Amino acid sequence: MPIRRRDFLSASLAALTGSLMARTPAPGTEGLALGKAAPEAFGDHPGRTVTVQQVIDALQADVPGAPFADTVDTIKCGDPSTPVRGIVTTMFPTDEIIQKAIDLGANFIIPHEPTFFSGGDNVQWLADDPVYKYKRGLLEKNGIVIWRFHDGLHAHQPDGVRMGVIQAVGWEPYFSAGDPSLINLPSAASLADLIALFKKSLGIEHVKYIGDLAQPCSRIVVCPGAYNGRTQMNLIQQYRPELFICGEIREWETNQYVLDARYSGQKISLLILGHSLSEEPGLEWLRTQLKIKFPEVPVTHLPSGDPFQWE
Repeated sequence: MPIRRRDFLSASLAALTGSLMARTPAPGTEGLALGKAAPEAFGDHPGRTVTVQQVIDALQADVPGAPFADTVDTIKCGDPSTPVRGIVTTMFPTDEIIQKAIDLGANFIIPHEPTFFSGGDNVQWLADDPVYKYKRGLLEKNGIVIWRFHDGLHAHQPDGVRMGVIQAVGWEPYFSAGDPSLINLPSAASLADLIALFKKSLGIEHVKYIGDLAQPCSRIVVCPGAYNGRTQMNLIQQYRPELFICGEIREWETNQYVLDARYSGQKISLLILGHSLSEEPGLEWLRTQLKIKFPEVPVTHLPSGDPFQWE
């Protein structure tokens, strides 16, 4: 019977979820539970007035060494002295996300990734571009402040993005602050089961993988987002996992390494979740932290989702 059969995956996912999604947090992760709440209604709330800069300062206070001298974590639009009516966290502040924030009445967006289409959000080359002008106009017209939280979220101890993913799949008991990338499951699960677990837990419809779906995996490296190929391959060399899970790759690097490793006899598989979808739980994690720090400020996470359509 083919291993791709839907009934096989459904049954095995149910068994895997029951065995792996333990509720006891690992040491050092207490208070970091990932919550998924419905968006709140934004508006006037009693209590102190909170400015954008106060929110930024509170988040950076939890990050060793922050604020950093050389960082992409800067304000992309708006005034940091602006009083906050509501906060939206998201992966990418697309026009659609901005409009949803406006509709909610929020005026502060904290994305993880760029606003203006390049790593450093350099806009000189976009001065006369109609796409840029529309987006800038939408932000300025509605008094929206955008501050990116990328370097600080990853530099948080533990890494906020990784913890969001670990918590989403219920692997907190297997997390170690000493080896944050490595997960050792108490019992092996097949690659097919693990793919199904991540798809269900992170709301992913399509993934890429290299490997044998029946292969048992217990030693796993979790590397969400878009680390460069050398970093990814160094982690594989260091930990020799049975499964390497990442957000995205450059297709002349890590995937080629895994293909050759498998050909040479190594038992390793590769699971590619997608950049945005692999890091989205980290912004859910951030939302919970903001609610703890600023309970009087409405905060919601708006997922920017998978940008691609699939045939």
